[in-house]
Amino acid sequence: MIAVLIFYIHVVAIVAIFTIRWQQSGTLDGVLSAGFMLLIFGVGWSVSTVILKFFFDAKGLGTWFDRDTMSLVLLTLIEGFFYYAYAKSERQKIV
Repeated sequence: MIAVLIFYIHVVAIVAIFTIRWQQSGTLDGVLSAGFMLLIFGVGWSVSTVILKFFFDAKGLGTWFDRDTMSLVLLTLIEGFFYYAYAKSERQKIV
């Protein structure tokens, strides 16, 4: 259930960034931004899974919070900091 929520958050974020970039700069920029987010998600999930493999077995901390879910939560936290810093720098360029 947690994994589904995290996937839903990512889908909404990808659609939002595509729409924002599409309105600002055009279709190509929207597609590139959405592709960049998909790339970060795919690579980040793989890296966070490898990192957590050293600390937890496949069962994780329980039925609802296994290692895959923990890696998605770790990825979402790291992405949140990354996208926040990126958005903050973009706002400073505009102002």
